Amino acid sequence: MREQIIEKIREAGVVGAGGAGLPTHVKAGATVEAVLVNGASCEPLLMSDPYLLEAEIDTVVQGLETVMDCVGAKRGIICLKGKHAKAMEAVRARVARDASGRLEVFELADFYPAGDEQVLVREVLGKTIPERGLPLQVGAVVSNVESLYNVALAMEGKPVTHRYVTVTGEVAKPMVVKVPVGALVSDVLDFAGGPTIADYKVVDGGPMMGRVLPDTDQPVTKTTSGLIVLPPDHNVVAPKIMSPERIRRISNTICCQCTRCTDLCPRNLLGHSLHPHKLMRVLHSNIMETEVAKEALLCSECGVCEKFACPMGVSPREVNAQIKQVLMANRVAWEAGDKTYRNNPFRSHRAVPTKRLIQRLNLVKYDGHPSFAGEMPVSRVSIPLHQHIGAPSVCVVGEGDSVHRGDLLGEMPENAMAARVHASIDGKVESIADGKVIIKA
Repeated sequence: MREQIIEKIREAGVVGAGGAGLPTHVKAGATVEAVLVNGASCEPLLMSDPYLLEAEIDTVVQGLETVMDCVGAKRGIICLKGKHAKAMEAVRARVARDASGRLEVFELADFYPAGDEQVLVREVLGKTIPERGLPLQVGAVVSNVESLYNVALAMEGKPVTHRYVTVTGEVAKPMVVKVPVGALVSDVLDFAGGPTIADYKVVDGGPMMGRVLPDTDQPVTKTTSGLIVLPPDHNVVAPKIMSPERIRRISNTICCQCTRCTDLCPRNLLGHSLHPHKLMRVLHSNIMETEVAKEALLCSECGVCEKFACPMGVSPREVNAQIKQVLMANRVAWEAGDKTYRNNPFRSHRAVPTKRLIQRLNLVKYDGHPSFAGEMPVSRVSIPLHQHIGAPSVCVVGEGDSVHRGDLLGEMPENAMAARVHASIDGKVESIADGKVIIKA
């Protein structure tokens, strides 16, 4: 049974919908005591997970129970914030109907980053994951809401073809919408009534960890959780598009070593050896081969240091990311060792309230629970063969081929970590270029 579940998840191309896109069949091969459903809706403004928990709770639970059976877990814990009242009501009602006694609800406080899997595990299970470690090291698997929804569909032979996306910011009709994978961002914005300002940028993902798209001709992928339209000079956008050289100059000039970035760092508060203020000095000295420099490998790039902690407006997150890139290119690894992790005694008092974070980010007018707009129709998609951690999929169709929604477009390379890619609409393969399969209805 275990092997059959893993194979169906693999065939459906399910990946982590809440992060970088780890192929879910890899997680399903573990053996753990608990499966945590990450419904924290961690990033401000992103509301697709609460919507799915409210409207599709039975399907999500089917996916959860499937993964629990696969990994041998005795506990399935659905974790979400109490502020999502309708979703919480639906979850509690579903758990109350559970006859097995395996399902639980955990109500998270409204702080950022409650959805970081290391923070989530600590909140729910009271265990600290080792530095650079995984939840399975403390007997857990963490899975996103939409990933489990897709697992349930995979058991019915339905591959991943669509993505639930929050569209918000400066758009006429903020919404949660079901989007075919490969739909262009420009088409999604048009479906949401179009931008309400002439000059704008689009953040793919959340305001804290999302990236600014170079243009709106980019496709929606399996990991696209949100599209946020903002002015180019908005304080969410401007630091993300600043050149790395300018960031280094500003950091070297302005950082006053006040330690606030370290004091509020979620990983440091867990007892991890990450001190962002020290890494600011590393960038100034340009000496990367030190133990302090290696601490950059522990950074989750959550952005608390940059968007909330720093009184000088510099970016420890970006500095850490630049150092991390150099270390990883040189194949430098972090040696966690056999250490005992002691959480900072002030950890709970230093959690960043989401409401205050939204105020600091100047996003208050966009905060809310947008309604579901249904499934978005499209006539053309551009589907990337690489939407996940690992190797790109290998294209198995040719130009001119007729395909139907759910047909295989990209197969996993042999002996490589990857994920399958499928057609999201009926149509004809118009072209294959730059790692994308373009289908026209």
